[in-house]
Amino acid sequence: MNITATGAAVPSSNQEVTDTQHAHGHAPQGSLAKLAVGAVGIVFGDIGTSPIYAFRETFAGHHRLVPDQLHIFGVLSLIFWSMMIIVTLKYVTIIMRADNKGEGGSLALLALINRSTSDKRRWTAGIVMLGVFATALFYGDSMITPAMSVLSAVEGLETVSPAFEPLVLPLAVGILVGLFAIQSRGTGLVGNLFGPIMVLYFLVLAGLGIFHIVDYPRIILGMVNPLNAALFFVAEPLPAFIAMGSVVLAVTGAEALYADMGHFGRRPIRSAWLYFVLPCLLINYLGQGAMLLNVPEQATELVKNPFFFLAGETFRLPLVLLATAATIIASQAVISGAFSVTQQAIQLGFIPRLRIEHTSETAAGQIYIPAINWALMVMVLLLVVTFQSSSNLAAAYGIAVTGAVFIDTLLLSVVFFSLWQWPAWKSVPLLALFLIVDIAYFSANLLKVPDGGWFPLLIGAIAFTLLTTWAKGRQLMLNRMAEASLPMEVFIKSAASSATRVPGTAVFMTSSAKGVPHALLHNLKHNKVLHERVILLTVRIEDVPYVITEKRLATEDYGCGFFRVLLRYGFMEEMDVPAELQKLENCGPRAKMMDTSFFLARQTLIASSRPGMAIWREKLFSWMLRNAESAMEFFKLPTNRVVELGSQVEI
Repeated sequence: MNITATGAAVPSSNQEVTDTQHAHGHAPQGSLAKLAVGAVGIVFGDIGTSPIYAFRETFAGHHRLVPDQLHIFGVLSLIFWSMMIIVTLKYVTIIMRADNKGEGGSLALLALINRSTSDKRRWTAGIVMLGVFATALFYGDSMITPAMSVLSAVEGLETVSPAFEPLVLPLAVGILVGLFAIQSRGTGLVGNLFGPIMVLYFLVLAGLGIFHIVDYPRIILGMVNPLNAALFFVAEPLPAFIAMGSVVLAVTGAEALYADMGHFGRRPIRSAWLYFVLPCLLINYLGQGAMLLNVPEQATELVKNPFFFLAGETFRLPLVLLATAATIIASQAVISGAFSVTQQAIQLGFIPRLRIEHTSETAAGQIYIPAINWALMVMVLLLVVTFQSSSNLAAAYGIAVTGAVFIDTLLLSVVFFSLWQWPAWKSVPLLALFLIVDIAYFSANLLKVPDGGWFPLLIGAIAFTLLTTWAKGRQLMLNRMAEASLPMEVFIKSAASSATRVPGTAVFMTSSAKGVPHALLHNLKHNKVLHERVILLTVRIEDVPYVITEKRLATEDYGCGFFRVLLRYGFMEEMDVPAELQKLENCGPRAKMMDTSFFLARQTLIASSRPGMAIWREKLFSWMLRNAESAMEFFKLPTNRVVELGSQVEI
């Protein structure tokens, strides 16, 4: 990838940088136990809070089921086998092996596949579209998750006393506003508490479940036996299919295991899931089912909020408080994930530059993006105020998750055949199993579209349009600028001998590693001078998370004081151009910032009828370009050493 002076990226044909994150010191640090506890606090927050509402929605949601043995055994069996197939087999066992130098997530997987299949162009366009659409759906999910999880936890107050009902909505809004308000302060200190709190939360889940399972031990066989799910479908095909739209809520957050792999590593996440999180979740679901079957005369009341009724009246308020803390942690993880995904998308050229603030001096991954933070807050509050209850929000939940999970399966097919080159007898059965499950869940969630499922689809469509418009617009603009490019050798022969040379170093940021930058031509045209040393700097974002120091810089000497410098970064790295230039060798004396001027080109776009994009998309791209973060701040250039030169580009 090339990242230009205006901060967008275009595909790069140079894919020689394949260094691991370990060479750069980015490998997860700490013992297996410590990393596993950290993973419990961050990675499993979303899926860990699912018991609050997933089981409830199948029986008390928009399409209610009678809480009898057929339905409870059938739903529990669906939950169990969904967790085993989607989370344990697909994500924990298989997809987590497809890491991009230790990093996971849709964009990291997209970069890995795009690099590995660069010589097979028939794959590339479709793969990029799938990866971008998965990213677009993620933004819809990141809006619904905080609203759904926090609201469902605060609604537990209604099980303590009906008098709390009028306070539920204001309390949820207050918690969410506070959560977004503290993002700029960083989450490092709070993050240290995440692991222990979530460990306590999961232990409480298991304890409450065991307390009720002992009264109805047959429930265990009811969950594990797949025949119970089959009997449910045979007896009532349509209600069973509809119930899948609520059952899938039990596996929301599965994609987080893969996306957060770079923070903790594959082994700690697998260990935490298999030996702690999964058993605690299953035990809690068993407890909810056993409670409903063991006290059928109270089932009508209990089914409205079975999670909180697992606890007796004395312990119900502490459970509400603990669940609320857990949902805040889950929301925090999703918000932080939105920041990380946005940073990756900026680096890979799908989003314009945005202001990124680092909230920790030691943890490079702890970032804060104001524009994303406040946009998410506004949308989350609108969701809470509009839908009013978590049951109503449940109709909007699931579409984005099942869509992203389905896309991951499609990308996994490329991994099987192109990257790992698995034989058909091994890959086809697995893909068939995953596709059947994914399509079934996605189809069941499509029934929710009229009741709220339209929201994540709308957000996904808007985000997809913005992402693809930016990427396509940048490519068109770079192509138009390249058409008028002058070969560097010709320029040096004609200009270097005649122009007046002045002391100092001039750095011209350019997106292309060939030709003369427009800013250099404009500077010579208007100022009639050239600096003693002229550096043409291209910053390239590679399809790997990190680039080792030895391969960071590459230089070329044109003679006459002209040098071309290629500066490489990984898509997970923070850029600091002045710091790297001060390490520059083979280009004369070390660069001193007080003797260096940075020249940036600022393009003004003129929409035209030339082939490429529709006029409305050209105008949208122009608006995005005008509102992008300053290249000076993005590249950390010294404010008093920057000169911007404007030009007009017709696309």
